[in-house]
Amino acid sequence: MEAERDDLFDDANGDLAVGDLEQAIEKYRRCIELDPNFFDGWHALGMALLKSGQIRPAIGAALQATTINPNDQLVWTALSQMYVADGKIAEAEEAKRNAAVLGLGGKIG
Repeated sequence: MEAERDDLFDDANGDLAVGDLEQAIEKYRRCIELDPNFFDGWHALGMALLKSGQIRPAIGAALQATTINPNDQLVWTALSQMYVADGKIAEAEEAKRNAAVLGLGGKIG
């Protein structure tokens, strides 16, 4: 199952690289169906959704990624950007603070 997930993830990354967001999103979703705790899949899904203009689903995917790995600085930074895109400035600032804490070597939760 892990090998299938990883192959799908690699394929999705290739789709993303050539601008095929729909295919990438579909494959990232299949990755997390195979492994609901796959942090990289959730994070990548969130970023692909953001690029495709699907802001609220992107936020949901990023939040799931923060649940799996609350100490990843990049996912908090991405979540902050997603909240800004959705007009949720207070939430964006909180996510940005979490990213800053991690950038200074701290931990979340």
